Amino acid sequence: MPAPTYRNPVLPGFAADPSVCRVGRDYYLVNSSFEFFPGLPIHHSRDLVHWRLIGHALTRESQLPLQGRGSSRGLFAPTLRWHAGRFHLVCTDVDGRGNFLMQADEAAGPWSDPVWLDEPMFGMDPSLFFDDDGLVYYTRHGGGERGGVDQALLAWPEARLQGPVQRIWGGTGGIWPEGPHLVRRGGWYYLLIAEGGTSNGHAITVARSRSPWGPFEEHPDNPVLTHRGRPDEPLQALGHADWVDTPDGATWAVLLGVRPQRWDDGLHHHLGRETLLARVHWRADGWPVFKHGQPLGLQESADGLPAAAAWPAEPVLERFDASRGLPLHWQTLRGPLGDRLSLRARPGWLRLQAGATTLAEGGTPSALLRPQRHLALTLDTALELHARHDSARAGLVLRQSEDHHLRLQRRHAGAAGWVEVVWRHGGTEHTLARAPCPPGPLALRIVARPRAWTLAWRPVADAQAALADADADADARQAPWQHLAVLPTRALSTETAGGFLGVHLGLFVEDPSAAEPAADVAHADFAGLRLQPEPDDAPTPPQSRA
Repeated sequence: MPAPTYRNPVLPGFAADPSVCRVGRDYYLVNSSFEFFPGLPIHHSRDLVHWRLIGHALTRESQLPLQGRGSSRGLFAPTLRWHAGRFHLVCTDVDGRGNFLMQADEAAGPWSDPVWLDEPMFGMDPSLFFDDDGLVYYTRHGGGERGGVDQALLAWPEARLQGPVQRIWGGTGGIWPEGPHLVRRGGWYYLLIAEGGTSNGHAITVARSRSPWGPFEEHPDNPVLTHRGRPDEPLQALGHADWVDTPDGATWAVLLGVRPQRWDDGLHHHLGRETLLARVHWRADGWPVFKHGQPLGLQESADGLPAAAAWPAEPVLERFDASRGLPLHWQTLRGPLGDRLSLRARPGWLRLQAGATTLAEGGTPSALLRPQRHLALTLDTALELHARHDSARAGLVLRQSEDHHLRLQRRHAGAAGWVEVVWRHGGTEHTLARAPCPPGPLALRIVARPRAWTLAWRPVADAQAALADADADADARQAPWQHLAVLPTRALSTETAGGFLGVHLGLFVEDPSAAEPAADVAHADFAGLRLQPEPDDAPTPPQSRA
């Protein structure tokens, strides 16, 4: 019988900057969320491999208004800790007031309003360490690209900086020595940081001291884990780690990494930074060893992990139900949609009303988004568009940023209309395909593969029934899918679009020509969503010339 294994990433798709803590036999994880609302997602696991979303720390706009935050800005690098019966979270609003602390009795929330840790100089990636003597250490990055690790005491429980922030370690010489975590083990204080920038030069380095203030000595084998200089590894950009001990004494690290695709012009990744898991052993001399000093793979030994504890799989077909509300995986940009979103206006449907902002602009467009978690999947929806203007549109979107996204959209609500694929690249829109379509409901489909998205549509008589038809015989009774376009995934990769995000899938409606009153504005009704993950090695559709 083969030895048990687990697969990386343990939290795929847009799960950057992971931080982990343990309470008994339960583990909790937080990730960066940048401009997305609700913000700072909290996941729960009982085995460090299977994670389920249980809430967000930022659920009220009053906690932290994100309006004005650019794409890939906003909330950076949170740290999650458990102490004295409560959860504590520190994070950076990188273009706002800086670093803040939030607290909660339950990881799922509700979380408190932020307590701002105002400092005269900007620093990011804050972390907390609660020592056995009652002192609380506040550790963060400071000094920019060539900076280092800074630290101060935090008066507790009032959460007020006590004394000046001091430089305690400058790293090993790599750029951006960031994401620091201070821990104590066996009489040593260990600093775990990331260096080399959060791209292919990313690396994890460690130092230790007998005092939390240093001087710190470097690990003799730094970097303790990196894939820089190993472009053939399927996981790249490894770094920004946090570690946790199991009840049985095994140490594991969560870290970020990416799964790029190889193209003629280099490696491109489009799902964003994902959360990986690596075993940490401790040498007799007290130094940690990550993954036995070897590269981290997609498939790893589960030796030392708690017993497997998988959560029930998400349903493939998502129906909209006012009594249950929206599932936690849905997010918006920079704030809530308010009355532009309704699950009651048409029972069993999701209604989105167009707002003043489009997906090409900052602010909060009328769009519901969720990360693309799988390299291969099929995404279907069915919708009806109600509008007075030819400019009105609604459908599916693959979003990387305001300037880089792909829309599969229904246009015009009258007797004549069309369906089209629009690729926004570098702020310029390109119509890749357009076809006339009849009035009434349409089904839209995106088939994702590691190297391409294929987009198609078909008319349907009954939108909800069309989504419910899952088997091949039922699907054959519908009108055939009409292929529109194919776009290579590198067109929306981080290497193309920049930023720190991964592609998000979503539903949207826009009406650029609408004016007040609101009755003049378009709305779209969505009958549901079908998301079917598929093996990542599924056949890739033909590539387009885009």
